[in-house]
This record gives sequence, C-alpha cells and structure tokens, in this order.
Amino acid sequence: MADTPLDGETLSADAEIAIEAVAGRESPDGTFELLIKTSRGEISGVLHPCEGESCAVLFLGGALGGLEGPAGGLYPRLAQALAARERGGLSSLRLHYRMPGEFLECALDALAGLSFLKGIGARRVAVVGHSFGAAVAIKAGELSELACGVAALSSQLYGTRTVERLGKPLLLAHGTLDSVLDCQASRDIYERARDPKQLVLYEGAGHALTQCASELFELLRGWLVEVTCGESA
Repeated sequence: MADTPLDGETLSADAEIAIEAVAGRESPDGTFELLIKTSRGEISGVLHPCEGESCAVLFLGGALGGLEGPAGGLYPRLAQALAARERGGLSSLRLHYRMPGEFLECALDALAGLSFLKGIGARRVAVVGHSFGAAVAIKAGELSELACGVAALSSQLYGTRTVERLGKPLLLAHGTLDSVLDCQASRDIYERARDPKQLVLYEGAGHALTQCASELFELLRGWLVEVTCGESA
C-alpha cells in the first residue's frame, strides 16, 4: 500500500485490511447500527443513508474513538442535516475504531470505512476527523482515490508529515484557546499542504470547539456539500 515506514506514520506494504462481512440493524430514526467485520477485527459505526445518491461523508473521532464528534455531538447533527437535504442528500458513516489511539490501525479503519461506502454506491466521499482523527482523515485522504476532500478539526501534527501528497481540498479548523493541541499545529499543516486549502481559526474556542458549535456546523455543512457534490448548500 505504501513504502516501509520510517517514522511510524507511513503504512507498510503489507498493511492491508479487507471487509469480510457487514451486519446492520435499523434504528427507529432510520439510521443503521453497523458492525463491519474485517480481516483485522470488527469496526462499529452508524450509517445515515441517503438512497440513490453517490456523495457521502466519513466521520472519524479522536484518540478515544467515539461516534459523536466535537462541539456537543457535531457528527450526528451534520449527518442528519446532510441526509435530509431536499436535493442531492449525502449519506454519512460515523466510524468507531477497532484500536483507538493506534494511528496506523485507525488509518486502516478509515480506509475500510471508505471501501464500505464505495460498496453501497458512493463515488465521492469527504473525510472529517477531530484531533487525532483529523490526522487519520488526512492520511486516509492521501491514500484513497475515493476521498475527494478532508476536513481536519483541532488537528494534531503526528500523521500529517506527508500532507503535501493530499492534493485535494483541505479544510482546517482550530480554536485559538485549544489547551490540548495548540492551533499552531493547524497553521503548520496549512503551510505544508497544497491548494486548495482553507484555515479557519475560532477566537476563544477550545479543543472541543463547543464555543463555536453553530459557526462550525454551518461552515462544514456548506463545505461538505460543495466538495462532494460541487454545489452550494
């Protein structure tokens, strides 16, 4: 899949993951609780389907995994809003890692999530990640042809050394009062990334971005539709 790792960020040639089976259970709200059985273990997630559409979003959590995202449950709110669009809705997959905090394993999980979305008809997928997951999203965006853009929220630096290889739309968002990962990390990534790229700094916001939840929601909703479908929200 890539060269032998020299720095712990690069997937080795024998680092592969294959989907062996998928089990799903529909919830009353129309989403599906998924269990994706792979050659490296089981990945859980929640699918927000939008039938008949070919654009989708993959949401990735931080170092502990999880399905809710930052800003007080940003991921399910966005997924619901995107699926409910009157024209050209987007499916979304919120993914929980097999081995939270293990960068290379989580990057493989992200690739498996992209493969699953391709299998249900997605042709363009934007990847969104927070904190640790932002770097995972960037790595997955580098490696997958299906990924058409990456949104990295409160990103860490580790895992982004080769961000210049991304060559796809990159949105970076960070709070200026982040005491977990300084916003300089996103500035650094932005400087090294290729165009098209965008950096948004939220004054007074912390790592979880709760202080700018509404602004971030609107930013991402518009950006995700534009990147995946080529149209405004």
